[in-house]
Amino acid sequence: MELLTDDPRPPGEAVDDPEPGAGPSRAARVRVLLAAALGPLVTGYAAVAAVLALITLTAERAVFSATGVLLAAGPGWLAAHQVRLDLGGHPLGVLPVLPTLGALVLAARTASGAAARLGCRSPREALPVFVTITGAHALCGLAVALGTRGSVATASPLVAFAVPGLLAALASAAGIVRCCGLPDVVAERVDPLALRGLRAGALGLAVLVAVGAGVFTVATAVSWRTVADMYEPAFGSSFGLFLLSVLYLPNAVTAALSFVTGPGFSIGDLNVGMFGYRGGAVPGVPLLGGLPEHHAAWWPALLALPAATGVLVGWSLRKVDADPAQRIRAVAVAGAVVALGCVALGSLSGGRLGDGPFDPVSVPVGVASVVAFCWIVIPGSFVAFFAGEHEPPAPPEALEDNEAFQDAEEVDADEAAQAVEEIEASEEDEEAPEEPGEDTEFEAEADAELDLEEPVLSGESGVAEDPAPPPGSVAEADEAVTGGTETCGDVEPDEPDR
Repeated sequence: MELLTDDPRPPGEAVDDPEPGAGPSRAARVRVLLAAALGPLVTGYAAVAAVLALITLTAERAVFSATGVLLAAGPGWLAAHQVRLDLGGHPLGVLPVLPTLGALVLAARTASGAAARLGCRSPREALPVFVTITGAHALCGLAVALGTRGSVATASPLVAFAVPGLLAALASAAGIVRCCGLPDVVAERVDPLALRGLRAGALGLAVLVAVGAGVFTVATAVSWRTVADMYEPAFGSSFGLFLLSVLYLPNAVTAALSFVTGPGFSIGDLNVGMFGYRGGAVPGVPLLGGLPEHHAAWWPALLALPAATGVLVGWSLRKVDADPAQRIRAVAVAGAVVALGCVALGSLSGGRLGDGPFDPVSVPVGVASVVAFCWIVIPGSFVAFFAGEHEPPAPPEALEDNEAFQDAEEVDADEAAQAVEEIEASEEDEEAPEEPGEDTEFEAEADAELDLEEPVLSGESGVAEDPAPPPGSVAEADEAVTGGTETCGDVEPDEPDR
């Protein structure tokens, strides 16, 4: 029985793969880009609306309104993207960092998934995904800012356009880079020491954040009775305070990190530092229940934690290179990464808080970044220098012998080159053809003498005969006198007859 879909290829032959250059169709690309543009926006807006609806439903003496929740979700979406709001003429710049981290992760995952579905293998091929996500966030922020004009919560259109677009650009670039394998390309082209320094810096920043989280947790646990008294008996109000504390938890951890490293933080008139304290009013939020009421003499002992972080960074870089100077350079790169991370965290965690006694909430970003850099570089360089390898210095005698040997090698090389040049010049002279008629007088006389001394073979006997003397010479006269008599051995000629 024949099948309707017969395969003309012989059995066992592999099926050809699709062409590598074949990609999705134009319609498929449009659908993927449209989903990448609207996906993070719809998901983020829905999450903010769900939180606001939950707070409204659980709060006492609050009337739930779906329209009011949807309208309030717009400014809430801007706040999640760190856009400063204006609430009835009072600025609100201290915005929660936790929703911002969630928005960044959502945009990065969306960009990575869209690039993978489009088959992008390089950042240039994924450029449409980057532009789509960035432009969608910027336009959405501008639309929300323009739509909320005249309401209780407003925002600057320019800020609403720029800040969400910038955050979306950073997040989508991170997702595209991860998907297209650019880290491997960068690792091949970047200096290995700098790359190790970047990794060590990320490790140091994570450890410092963990130190800040640990100090905040211990302080909250010690002051648990005060924290518990801040909650109200009503479930709705307590739930709202708890949710507010969770959203601002990264801000509190950043403030604790600044306190541990030394500079501290401030909330209005309240200023908490490692070596100084000034009291002031504190908002009644459980998140701030662990704030101290006075300075303690043992606080400087906490400086051992950032010092230990620097030691850890130096220990992780002790084997990156045999040269101590190169190891210190890697530690400096790690310190720069930590300083930049502190700048970013401090900038996101502070801001204006109305016009009351709690305004402003700030972390000294500049001082905190410089201090964090020093905490990493100073102990880290010390550990990396002494814990790593060291090449023993050469003794002076060996150094002198080495220099003399190098000088001798240079002299020998010069002499050898000169000898080679002389040999080549002599070979060229020998190979040069001699032109006729240029023999010297000495060479002509030598040739004449050789011709005179050359014996003459007589006839068939092969006996050498003296050549005939030239006419008029002394030899011809002697021959005429002797009459051509020949002498042989000791035989004397006969005496003539008298």
